[in-house]
Amino acid sequence: MSEVVKDVWSAYLKQLQLHPLRTKAITSGVLAGSSDVIAQKIAGNKKLQLRRIFLIMLYGFGYAAPLGHFFHKLMEKIFKGKKGKETTAKKVLLEQLTISPWNNLVFMTYYGLVLDRRPFSQVKSKIKKDYSTVQLTAWKFWPIVSWINYQYVPLQLRVLFSSFFAACWAVFLNLKARAITAKKD
Repeated sequence: MSEVVKDVWSAYLKQLQLHPLRTKAITSGVLAGSSDVIAQKIAGNKKLQLRRIFLIMLYGFGYAAPLGHFFHKLMEKIFKGKKGKETTAKKVLLEQLTISPWNNLVFMTYYGLVLDRRPFSQVKSKIKKDYSTVQLTAWKFWPIVSWINYQYVPLQLRVLFSSFFAACWAVFLNLKARAITAKKD
């Protein structure tokens, strides 16, 4: 690892220690915005939609990171002092039955109302039609990520770890949402 990377990583960890929520929020926002740039490029956009990138960054900054920060702290309180694979399995199960369905619902609603500027009736209809597919797909992807996160990643780095994989997941959700939007137009 080069000295520059070590220095940047050390500075990041210091900020994470001094300002955990702010650092996680900025990181999540940047990763969310990056995922949208990737999704737009994959979708064939010749010109990036800056408003959309900003709104996706805002979602990561203002919603995803704070929720992840406090949710992981809550999980540590619920399972205080408990370790091992059985505890990890319980954490993953609890997360997948609570926060995962909620996050997908919130993202689909935010995407439809804020990014696409669609009326609530259309967003509601789209969610009715596609939510189960999105959630079932999430349950194929997120339990593995969550298992690794709870089993091997220190608490202070869990939001970073999740945010990285959330960026990948968001590319999928963005492309899914855009495919549905394209069919309706």
